[in-house]
Amino acid sequence: MKIFLTLFLITFILSPLAVFADALMVNQSAKASSIIEFYIDEDGVRTELEIGLDALAAFKNLLPDPIYQELGYGNEPLAQREQLFFNQQLALIGEDKIPLKGEILAIGPSRKVLRDTITGEPLPIQDEAPEIIRATLFYHFPEGRRPDQINFLAPAKAIGFVAYHNGVAVNDFRYLASGYTLLLDWRDPWYSHFKTRNLRRQHFAPMSGFIYVEPFEVRKEIIARPKDLQRWLDLGLEGKTTIPVAMQAGIKQKVADFLSQHQPVTIDGEARTGILDSVNFLQRTLTSSRVIDPPEALNLDAAIIGAIFVYPQKGLPKKVTMNWDLWDERVQQVPVSAVDQAGPLPSYLDPEWSQLEWENFLTKPIVPTLIDVERPPPPWQNLLAKSFPLLGALLMLSLWWFSQAIKAGQSKSLPYTACGLLLAACLAALLLGQPNKPSPEQAKVIIGSLLHNIYRSFDYRDESDIYDTLERSVSGELLTDIFLETKRSLVLANQGGARAKVKDVQLDNIELKANDSGNSFTVIADWVVNGSVGHWGHIHQRSNRYQALLTITANEQQWKLQTMTVLQEERL
Repeated sequence: MKIFLTLFLITFILSPLAVFADALMVNQSAKASSIIEFYIDEDGVRTELEIGLDALAAFKNLLPDPIYQELGYGNEPLAQREQLFFNQQLALIGEDKIPLKGEILAIGPSRKVLRDTITGEPLPIQDEAPEIIRATLFYHFPEGRRPDQINFLAPAKAIGFVAYHNGVAVNDFRYLASGYTLLLDWRDPWYSHFKTRNLRRQHFAPMSGFIYVEPFEVRKEIIARPKDLQRWLDLGLEGKTTIPVAMQAGIKQKVADFLSQHQPVTIDGEARTGILDSVNFLQRTLTSSRVIDPPEALNLDAAIIGAIFVYPQKGLPKKVTMNWDLWDERVQQVPVSAVDQAGPLPSYLDPEWSQLEWENFLTKPIVPTLIDVERPPPPWQNLLAKSFPLLGALLMLSLWWFSQAIKAGQSKSLPYTACGLLLAACLAALLLGQPNKPSPEQAKVIIGSLLHNIYRSFDYRDESDIYDTLERSVSGELLTDIFLETKRSLVLANQGGARAKVKDVQLDNIELKANDSGNSFTVIADWVVNGSVGHWGHIHQRSNRYQALLTITANEQQWKLQTMTVLQEERL
């Protein structure tokens, strides 16, 4: 107890007071100086508290007697104060209006968990976490009785909170207030919810759907809980509380087969059959979604799965529709979104309004195109450029010959004719001759065009189309390496292999290197690739910076990338 008291007093005296976030900014609740997490299961409610030092007075009745007395709060014993706290200060009250019996499991000095201000997830760096008092409480359910609802009585203090029912988050981080009522669904905790509507978590629906319309493809993405899909097809989940890794591959295949027959898509009036692109178990937050890889055993109540179907397309369609056809007593509202270059257009479907529709209202749609790369000069111009020094020397020699003929009084017609022909040849070489090696300005234009076309090749989905387009910019020996390297750089590993679409390629600068070969040139180039991919209802941005040694060669009267050595790659 002396150690605890010493640590506590040091913490209290030396730690700066935390500053409250604006209570109106609900997303700032994860930054509140005090945080409460409620974990509800069959036996009761385990409660984890982070008590900021500025909020200590609101939780003083949890403090051990020596500390309570040392801080000048009085001499009331903990047993008496504890009962007051659980009955009147942080009370959880069942439908019988009787507070649940609570007890203190642990209390002591600790550090606050720094969290993302939107999602509430712990941040990767916790070095600057302030000192707090951490307490673990437990509220017992009456023996043999689980309440169908819990009413909250909270201290009059800005406290961030989140509640979980059998591992399923009931709400996103919000501020706790007295009067909140939590309705508990013991059959399926996913459907437990607060009566207060603004406490409903963002991902409340058991199913959701998205269509993405791009110039080369339309995608349909469906997210659903296996536990809900079990009502339509047997996934082998009856009686289970978890989905073991050994079952997941079979479940994914069954779900993909089932969803391929539902939510039909029509493009410009034609019913289309999608190609399965991927199916994965997902972890979703307010700001992102990621594929769970490597696989792990999953809580059946919280597990979700996502399937993506692709519809290859030539150009932008005029109209795309998706009809939702999975409805029952649990699934009565489905969040959906139609996404195009202008961004997402979210809405909700229900049994009376079950069609998600996208129409092409884009006034200036961006359809990626290839750039015509400046061609190397034809052989005769290159030959003229190379012959200029020789022609110049011959011209000087013919002029000397002409001058000698004048001095000797000899016939001047032959040297005169030679001078005229060589002068004309020199002028032609000077005016029409063009070396293969471009100027720095020309080289930058050529490199920028080639990089643009290389990345634009990956707008196509079919690998044969990608290769055919790449072949216009890359020589054969490098073709496969460029395909693999570029594809790798565009893949979002945590999205199950989803590939970002390149928005633009910014060539920052080049350094033209000395090169003895007449039909090629070498540069050190720096460029940035910006891309994005719409996925699982989110837009993921991707930017990479590269520095590479590039050799460009004239191949069949076309400049093509012959070799590439990546010197530096940086994820921005």
